Amino acid sequence: MTDPMMAEIGRGIELSQSGEREAARRLFSGLWGVIGATGDALHRCALAHSMADVQDDPHEELVWDLRALEAADLVTDERVQQAGVASPVAGFYPSLHLNLGDVYRRLGDLDRARDHLARGRAAVGELGDDGYGQMIKGGLDRLADRLSTT
Repeated sequence: MTDPMMAEIGRGIELSQSGEREAARRLFSGLWGVIGATGDALHRCALAHSMADVQDDPHEELVWDLRALEAADLVTDERVQQAGVASPVAGFYPSLHLNLGDVYRRLGDLDRARDHLARGRAAVGELGDDGYGQMIKGGLDRLADRLSTT
């Protein structure tokens, strides 16, 4: 059975990926109003991770990325399975750390960027050898390249 909130978050991701960032931001904002800062940790993690991607200001992006990481620490594998998500919670961390590393890099906090790069790389063993796993691994490699030139 599909988790209705996860389906709505997925709808927002589709909007974002089709170039409708403002519409995605509005949808995510409305969903955050329903979930709130103390709602279901899986929903908060998925929503905050997605909301970060549609921010224009890197400081706001950082706030959402940190919310996603904080919520991920509260999610259980059992909860993920209940929602019909294929990946265990450990599979969330490479992407969460990639996003944090990148936003810290753009904000000029290179020490924190390198820390999140290392944490993301340490967690990549949890990713499959599929398109998603390759995308995240490639993103970590690109982040490493960008950090090596700064």
